Amino acid sequence: MVAVPWEMLVGPWWPHDYWGGPVGAPTNVSGEIAARAVDVWKIYGYGKGDAQVNALAGVSVEFRRGQYTAIMGPSGSGKSTLMQCMAGLDSIHSGEVWIGGTEVGKLGDKGLTELRRDKVGFIFQQFNLLPTLTAEENITLPLSIAGRKPDPVWMKTIVDTVGLGDRLKHRPTELSGGQQQRVACARALVGRPEVIFADEPTGNLDSRSGTEVLSFLRNSVREFGQTIIMVTHDPVAASYADRVIFLADGQIVDEMTDPTAEAVLDRMKVLDTHAAVAG
Repeated sequence: MVAVPWEMLVGPWWPHDYWGGPVGAPTNVSGEIAARAVDVWKIYGYGKGDAQVNALAGVSVEFRRGQYTAIMGPSGSGKSTLMQCMAGLDSIHSGEVWIGGTEVGKLGDKGLTELRRDKVGFIFQQFNLLPTLTAEENITLPLSIAGRKPDPVWMKTIVDTVGLGDRLKHRPTELSGGQQQRVACARALVGRPEVIFADEPTGNLDSRSGTEVLSFLRNSVREFGQTIIMVTHDPVAASYADRVIFLADGQIVDEMTDPTAEAVLDRMKVLDTHAAVAG
């Protein structure tokens, strides 16, 4: 399990007027590419002969602003590794990873902390809410740590979007799993990061709650211009995305735009078959 830095749980803290423009307008307008990997290699056991594993083997991919991308692949294909390297949670052996105009690999510890705080939002399978805080306090925690008060207009927009207006004073133990994940989604979005990384965000939810969370993510792209990169094993979850990237053996082997659950499932069956034969 990857250790979760504290700033990832609270996300960025930018106030509304930092960005300018109306609430709900796309916040990233400086270019078309929000994140990209260039010939990225991630090698485990490097220099140990037969123990060497190429988790990522020359991956190059771009993620456009205001686009919802799902990453899929068989177990051990490298999809989680790619997300962790893109988010600055894990180092790479060679290549380049960029978030906006920042090359992640050139950052030191302080720079990585600032990147994860200011430019990246995270949603995990485990909700990572603080149990002693209310839903509202969990959402606004990044602002509180920075000594700032939330912009009331943007806060209301987020709360209305996740449908938690009558649950803001409840603590996590008083919320359903779906409601807790929607709180986590709101926390990730409240600072309008350049990219939100979602790691199996519906993995611990029932189908109804999962649909609510996926709809929220879809709407945040459509209405707010948010960029989302989601790792998932679920074809239904992937069907909410604008495109799906398929990995196998640490390489991108296919891509699909305007996916349907049926088309994604068919593609995954082929990849799973190949992986079983290769194994």
